[in-house]
Amino acid sequence: MDIPRDIRKQLCEQLLDYIARTPERTDVAERVLKFVCSTPDCFERSHESGHITGSAWLINRNGDKTLLTLHRKLKLWVQPGGHADGDGDVLRVAMREAQEESGIADPVPLSTRIYDIDIHTIPARPQCGEPEHLHYDIRYLLQAPHEQYVISDESDALGWFSMEELLHLTPPADAAVLRLAALWPQAKQEFMNM
Repeated sequence: MDIPRDIRKQLCEQLLDYIARTPERTDVAERVLKFVCSTPDCFERSHESGHITGSAWLINRNGDKTLLTLHRKLKLWVQPGGHADGDGDVLRVAMREAQEESGIADPVPLSTRIYDIDIHTIPARPQCGEPEHLHYDIRYLLQAPHEQYVISDESDALGWFSMEELLHLTPPADAAVLRLAALWPQAKQEFMNM
């Protein structure tokens, strides 16, 4: 596959690295890679069939809790994240979204590598003229410098949760959040012992 030479190049290289490290997720990663390589406006929400989003698996300083938002539209507990809005540096997007949705300034990336990838369908919102579309979500591992947060307009609630608590949330955590939690023990060992 030809890698674009524009702002998509960095993400394509990160996706190839993710595929090499995570062979069990090759199918979904290759779908995202194909989308990025074939869609010049993949970072723009104006691309109605789908677009790249960036999100954060935001953990506290001790590494024993993660910050989730009760998404106002989806009514699920999810990790902070959102639209790239033209920014091809998706790690920067994840950091910006984590800060905007939590009020926590300066979250620290524990790695510049992709932590996880998900493709999910966003329901249509006819009242806003928004058709059903896909979010090609790229997730990064970030650490918060403290646990004080501010609830944004996009959330009904925010909260720090242990990995065990995620299984018992009402409303439930998004299924992809549980996959993120399952990845954490190995990542914690790698990144918290540096």
